[in-house]
Amino acid sequence: MDAPPTPSVVETGRAVVAAESRAISDLTGRIDKHFESACRSILACRGRVVVVGIGKSGHIAGKIASTLASTGTPAFFVHPGEASHGDLGMITPADLVIAATNSGETPEILTILPIIKRMGVKLVALCGTPGSTVARQSDVSLNVGVSKEACPLNLAPTTSTTATLAMGDALAIAILQARGFTVEDYARSHPGGALGRRLLLYVKDIMHRGTDIPIVRENDLIRDALLEMSSKHLGMTGIVDSDNRLIGLFTDGDLRRALNKPTDLNQCPIRDVMTKDPITVRSGMLAAEIVTLMRTQSINGIFAVSDDGRVEGALNMHDLFRAGVV
Repeated sequence: MDAPPTPSVVETGRAVVAAESRAISDLTGRIDKHFESACRSILACRGRVVVVGIGKSGHIAGKIASTLASTGTPAFFVHPGEASHGDLGMITPADLVIAATNSGETPEILTILPIIKRMGVKLVALCGTPGSTVARQSDVSLNVGVSKEACPLNLAPTTSTTATLAMGDALAIAILQARGFTVEDYARSHPGGALGRRLLLYVKDIMHRGTDIPIVRENDLIRDALLEMSSKHLGMTGIVDSDNRLIGLFTDGDLRRALNKPTDLNQCPIRDVMTKDPITVRSGMLAAEIVTLMRTQSINGIFAVSDDGRVEGALNMHDLFRAGVV
């Protein structure tokens, strides 16, 4: 009898994704009173959340700890094997432990369980076997069990680790929302990357100041404005009154419109061709906010003014690009 044809790599890949999708879908019904109790315990924790796991579950545990830490819950990963050789000292009575284990009988975790319980540390289990030792010994156990691994041999942790990761994400995001964690809070945890730059930079951090601001007076001539634009390299100049309040803007577009009329560049006052009452921003606004503003208004440069309209700074889209905001 001929052997059945071997599935193609594409067929196998699709089967894996389908199996893992079903495992995640099955978790929906397990977001229940036990999940709520786990969230309450984490929110009440006065110390840190310590996540433990070994092998593939250990990698998932590390990711869960990282996600918690970056979303407002102080957390870190401890290898349970190292814990029994001194790293258990990293756990204090004020902490809470999350144990990720598919079998619920991981020897390295079972070894440290008595110490954790003796310290009075609360234990939340992400366990694939509800009747296991870890599940029974925990204060709250969340069932992340799966019927079968996506691995055709039913050996390599695949579906089980995906389910554990999804449950960990569900905990982190539910707690994030319960804490009232904001975009600014998230950015403060990520200051080194593009995300942090985009969320934490303010207009005042990147705007041109002082003598670098292109400014002319309302009685100056067009030629004066052109010289100011050329020397300051922002593609625009602001027009201010005697109190340094911004009353107008002159750009390349205004110049083109002026040239379409019988205009004497050497004699015409800038006030006659400027754009009046231009769009402005406050220096305390997030730089990311004005990107949307400038795009929707189709403008390449903008001035920052005080509450009474006095010029404080200026910037253009190139400044936003250089700062990594765009």
